[in-house]
Amino acid sequence: MSVDFTLDQKRYLEGFAAGFSARGGQKAPPAQAQPMGPDAAHLSAQDRVTAAGGKLTDQEKWKREEHPFDAWPRLVAQAKENAPPKPADNFRWRYYGLFYVAPAQDSYMCRLRIPNGSLNHWQFAGLADLAEKHGGGYLHVTTRANIQFREIAPKNATNILEAVQDLGLWSKGSGADNIRNITGTPTAGVDPQELIDTRPYARAMHHHILNDRSLYGLPRKFNIAFDGAGLIGALEDTNDIGFQAVVVNDQHGVAPGVYFRLALGGITGHKDFARDTGVIVSPDEAVEVADKVLRVFI
Repeated sequence: MSVDFTLDQKRYLEGFAAGFSARGGQKAPPAQAQPMGPDAAHLSAQDRVTAAGGKLTDQEKWKREEHPFDAWPRLVAQAKENAPPKPADNFRWRYYGLFYVAPAQDSYMCRLRIPNGSLNHWQFAGLADLAEKHGGGYLHVTTRANIQFREIAPKNATNILEAVQDLGLWSKGSGADNIRNITGTPTAGVDPQELIDTRPYARAMHHHILNDRSLYGLPRKFNIAFDGAGLIGALEDTNDIGFQAVVVNDQHGVAPGVYFRLALGGITGHKDFARDTGVIVSPDEAVEVADKVLRVFI
């Protein structure tokens, strides 16, 4: 069998040898692995900060070391031991809606997710039973039309999370750097003045978040609200994203009907209200628009 190389093969080998020699015979450095999966955008953002000479906060380090949703077995183990969490885990467990509130109380508070503040009567009764069984026997109503349990012993942490889900409710992502409870017009569905019932849109946004892990672990908490222009407002201008129902006539280049005006940037802690962007959104596109805004925030 002939072992002679063709002219083209010889030239290729000569070029390869010359390049190898020019590098001093060293192997090329391995390519830097890029983050993959639903957490990729968050990890890449952290990498950009450190590459620019910045430092990650403790919370960002804790997210990177162990994603809270990957730590459920340890939460179960802590509950079996009736053990309180250390600071890193106290942050992580907030992804599940659990807040260890020591020194005020040596116990957890559990915050739910109730889109538009809408509950069935049997869910309300079930929550009352859970408060008596696993908590302090009472419930607190929050400013975001939400409900919180208090005085939950560490041994009952996972019990109450599982029982809440058995009622068809959730607490996932109600704390830490996540999108908080989706609010809407308090009188939605029964208000004779409303332009649109906000409950379906709050619910759609709620389930969109629950089913997309990439929307957890944001740079900071995020608030979204829908206002149907009823008698009692949703205070949507105090949210990062506010959808304000308006009637659009036939003079604006779109089909006449009810739309949402898009308001952005409401941060009450900074005494700043959301600003009207001048953009109108079809109600059936509201979730998609909110998702795109969230991706910019990430």
